[in-house]
Amino acid sequence: MERGNQTSIPEFLLLGLTDRMEQRQLLFLLFLWMYLLEVLGSLLIVLAIGSDPHLHTPMYVFLTNLSLSNICLLSTTVPKMLVNIQTHSKSITNAGCLAQMYFFILFRGLDHFLLIRMAYDRYVAICHPLHYTTIMSPWLCALVVAGSWSVSILQALTHTLLVVPLSFCAENEIHHFFCEFNQVLKLSCTDTLINDTAVLILTVVLCVVLFAGLLFSYSRIISTVLRIPSARGRGKAFSTCGSHLSVVSLFYGTGFGVYFSPTSTHSSQKGSKASVMYTVVTPMLNPFIYSLRNKDMKWALKKVFSKKTLFS
Repeated sequence: MERGNQTSIPEFLLLGLTDRMEQRQLLFLLFLWMYLLEVLGSLLIVLAIGSDPHLHTPMYVFLTNLSLSNICLLSTTVPKMLVNIQTHSKSITNAGCLAQMYFFILFRGLDHFLLIRMAYDRYVAICHPLHYTTIMSPWLCALVVAGSWSVSILQALTHTLLVVPLSFCAENEIHHFFCEFNQVLKLSCTDTLINDTAVLILTVVLCVVLFAGLLFSYSRIISTVLRIPSARGRGKAFSTCGSHLSVVSLFYGTGFGVYFSPTSTHSSQKGSKASVMYTVVTPMLNPFIYSLRNKDMKWALKKVFSKKTLFS
């Protein structure tokens, strides 16, 4: 079929995670709690980093952007889900679906880029500590952050603009709690070869190449740490990247589990339930992993709370 120039159906239906009313109310409370917890945790991290001059380093600049990205990522999907549950509605407009798809791709991609940059920062700090301030200069740090945002915006814009010309003739039910890109493509009654090709190219160029860089960074970090003679020295070196390694493992572990599992290949609610870990739980856990496993962050958070106590 040829590509159409407009969508034939007025809206999409987000089927969500369950049709049972009692379960939907439980999901409302659970997702509301996770959303508020993530927003509060991420904002505290941003506040702690901003108020402590000792944390104005490249690693924590990346962490600030990651925290803000996580807030925006959850704000893209969870509030609409909560509104639909409370209003007993499943609908989302075509424009709303495109906007949700765009921002989800943007902030999910931004998470990916920032984690790769943070891995490189840890690689330089452990493998080339004497040259760290030279290599990770403020100018390079700002350039890397700006580049991550720019590439993520272009990636999301490319995918979204390629969806705009598609026609959706009859089927409008999305087996997910948000407008997931692949699920939307399955509903199109026009040829999606261009979209599939763009996904393949961007996946290979951006994801595979950058993931290889991630593996390279951590392979060098591990080999360097294992050559440290003392156990105390090895423990101290690992502690500098332990939080980031935990977040990376959770991010890519859940991501690969969702997109390479058998349930993800079917348009069923099983795939949407599995993706909750990747799209909601992982961003929610990031602030707590960094704050609980990082001595500098715990000290900065204590200073923030002590200031609030003094002013109260």
